[in-house]
Amino acid sequence: MDEVLFLEKSRPDSNPYSACTRLAREHYENFPVGRLVPKKLRPHVHAVYAFARVADDLADEGYADPRLREAAPSAPTEAERLAVFRNYRQAWQNALAGKPYDNQYEWIFHPLLRTKEEFNLPDSLFLDLLSAFEQDILKRRYEDFPSVLDYCHRSANPIGRLVLLLHGYREEELAQLSDAICTALQLANFWQDVSVDLGKDRIYIPQVDLRRFDVPEADLFTGNASPNFRNCLRYQVERAWDLFRQGEPLPSKLKRPLSWEIRLTWLGGTKILQKIEQQKYDTLNRRPVISKGNFLTLGLQAFLGG
Repeated sequence: MDEVLFLEKSRPDSNPYSACTRLAREHYENFPVGRLVPKKLRPHVHAVYAFARVADDLADEGYADPRLREAAPSAPTEAERLAVFRNYRQAWQNALAGKPYDNQYEWIFHPLLRTKEEFNLPDSLFLDLLSAFEQDILKRRYEDFPSVLDYCHRSANPIGRLVLLLHGYREEELAQLSDAICTALQLANFWQDVSVDLGKDRIYIPQVDLRRFDVPEADLFTGNASPNFRNCLRYQVERAWDLFRQGEPLPSKLKRPLSWEIRLTWLGGTKILQKIEQQKYDTLNRRPVISKGNFLTLGLQAFLGG
């Protein structure tokens, strides 16, 4: 959470969006945020990104890896993490209601409220994001696929809908196509990051599927990529492919340059699935990544529409 603490101390200069832009450009997990959108929209995209990024970091950073013999002494407890996160959530709810809020978040909320008003962005999308991030603190296992989809509905889909709204698209058909892509991206990230999430004692593979494919939880924590595990992950990857295919028409229905960015996002997500397939569904021992060379190729494909 160091980057969050640093930015909490910073204050916007003459540009109220400046701190949000810095976070969007510098965060270690950053995908090029807002680079392929019109210049006038970038600050608004950065404000939305900063809101979600900080909330996600408050819920997600600094976990003690259960696979290590000794937990990190500095790792916050669940109660401590929840208290910090709920302070952030309450501050945002106060901001929405026009009430005083914790001013350490002014660098996010002040510009975001301007963006929200200018583009008539619904409260529900921001509150859905916060509910999903809080769930990450409290929930470590998912019994079935519908419960995973419910999480994706709140953690990923609001971002896609907000991007469409910022670009002036309010058609429900487009929003549903965006939901399919965003959920697929979230699933691709889950299957890419199985080992990473185990470090936070989280398992997004549905428990019913682990039982169906006879994959003991202990195998996950010991890195045993058995044939049963690989078959189970293949099944999850196929689910993500189905959603990517459902959302594939979206870029063709949008104007450039947003169509390029959405196409690049689609290509990046499907590339992750391809890499999982190439390493025979073993993401317990090796996390597939998109290289710089891959990214350049995907960028060219997105630009050419292929």
